[in-house]
Amino acid sequence: MVKSKLKLHGFNNLTKTLSFNIYDICYAETPEDQQAYVQYIDQEYDAERLTQILTDVVDIIGANILNIARQDYDPQGASVTILISEQPVTPTDSQIEESPGPLRDTILAHLDKSHITVHTYPEIHPVDGIATFRVDIDVSTCGVISPLKALNYLIHQFDSDIVTVDYRVRGFTRDVEGRKHFIDHEINSIQKYLSEDTRAAYQMTDVNVYQENLFHTKMLLKEFELENYLFGDATSNLSSEQRKQVEERLRHEMLEIFYARNMSH
Repeated sequence: MVKSKLKLHGFNNLTKTLSFNIYDICYAETPEDQQAYVQYIDQEYDAERLTQILTDVVDIIGANILNIARQDYDPQGASVTILISEQPVTPTDSQIEESPGPLRDTILAHLDKSHITVHTYPEIHPVDGIATFRVDIDVSTCGVISPLKALNYLIHQFDSDIVTVDYRVRGFTRDVEGRKHFIDHEINSIQKYLSEDTRAAYQMTDVNVYQENLFHTKMLLKEFELENYLFGDATSNLSSEQRKQVEERLRHEMLEIFYARNMSH
């Protein structure tokens, strides 16, 4: 069992990286509605909004912002990067224990040797009218800060149908006796850092390589209500047979993304 607090020789050199993709899927019937969806996503998750989300993340993990770089792209998408530094304080038990992080009532922000980045990718299927919005987020920290505490908050900030999460601890740090520590906190599953409502809402699969400090979790939303996936006025005129076909396309798209491979209809 990993001790919650280690007496270290010098700086904590462990690098902890949380990387995940969030996917939001919908159906838009006409080319006009498809473009309207992309415009809606660009406005809803522009660089300014993403900056605010990442700023909240910095507060949650207990860090200081050193620098922010952000950009909206033409025709679509946004990026934010933040460089960050650790707070000069000893972390509380709640910041390092295996439990969900708090919820708050792409921009790049820079931490000292640490960073947070987010990139957005709206896209439309050329034939089927399926629209997929992907968000890539990376939180990389050095020292005692655990980026896992930001996961719970971030998942609640986006409409997430599919989520894939990777967490890795790299390098080592030494205690005062010179012994190497390749991880400084206990972790059995990324799922332990998610709130109960999130765990109940998603089908989850873990692929963990404990001896390498590699953790992977895939999440697929359980509940499917077609009305939640239709975008634009034209979808209100769909016949029963068309609605059935659209539902099949949406479910197929979600399964392909979840299993990361093309599947036959």
